Amino acid sequence: MFQNILKALMQQILLNTKARVLRGAGRPTTRVQLALGVALGGRDFVVMAGPCAIEEPRQIATAAETVAAAGCPVLRGGAFKPRTSPYSFQGLGDPGVRLLAETAARHGLASVSEIMDAGDLPAFEGISMLQVGARNMQNFSLLKALAKCGRPVLLKRGFAATVEEWLLAAEYLLDGGNEQVVLCERGIRTFETATRNTLDLSAVVLAKERTHLPVIVDPSHASGRRELVIPLSLAAAACGADGLLVEVHPQPQEALCDGAQALPPEGLFDLMRKLRGILTAVGRELWQPLPQKKAIAL
Repeated sequence: MFQNILKALMQQILLNTKARVLRGAGRPTTRVQLALGVALGGRDFVVMAGPCAIEEPRQIATAAETVAAAGCPVLRGGAFKPRTSPYSFQGLGDPGVRLLAETAARHGLASVSEIMDAGDLPAFEGISMLQVGARNMQNFSLLKALAKCGRPVLLKRGFAATVEEWLLAAEYLLDGGNEQVVLCERGIRTFETATRNTLDLSAVVLAKERTHLPVIVDPSHASGRRELVIPLSLAAAACGADGLLVEVHPQPQEALCDGAQALPPEGLFDLMRKLRGILTAVGRELWQPLPQKKAIAL
């Protein structure tokens, strides 16, 4: 009896110790490096942008030109798309990943794309950060595999997950030895139907308080409505997020996936202009290339 009680106490102590690894009281925010001069978790506010799904070479090339011209350092694009309906566009798969990696490299951009199966890891060799989507937040076998790979991982909050469940999913990555983890709030499912999901900015603040991990916001999936993306992005910057994951499409009305929530090119430029004032007010700055930073410092 006494041995069982002692064992239970030791297990609880071990659990609390591991939780402190994640919460990291007093630790500075971990900097997750995506490329030379591009890191999440520092003073820089990083905007990652691109289409929900990679459709064909011209589309992703045009999107990359827009993203680079707007001053965003990371190109996003989905090649494997988990869709509610089996009849919806599921992405290009491996060829889409190659398109993203090659296009990002040509434009001097880092890249992020969603991985759904650990068996696909070899196909993601040229991708800077691997995204675990909301539906896979508690795919523990995938999380364990990504913990071993040691590469940057973007962990989206599940649309029905509590903050605690989200952070414990991150624990799988950290406990497995991978601290290159970025948390992403992308809206949760509530009774409200005016938006696709409900953006929970309180979760951003809580995650920043309870972890040492960078936290970003996806206002596109949170709202499902293009006209709300910029206001929600500004609110995310004001509450302490470290960056954004924004959908941008050269021609949203022709998008094969989630066109209603994608900004047109001019919308991304407008967002980047408006972010500067908010970031200055909260003591942050929009990411800039290293040469520009050096010029400003001089």
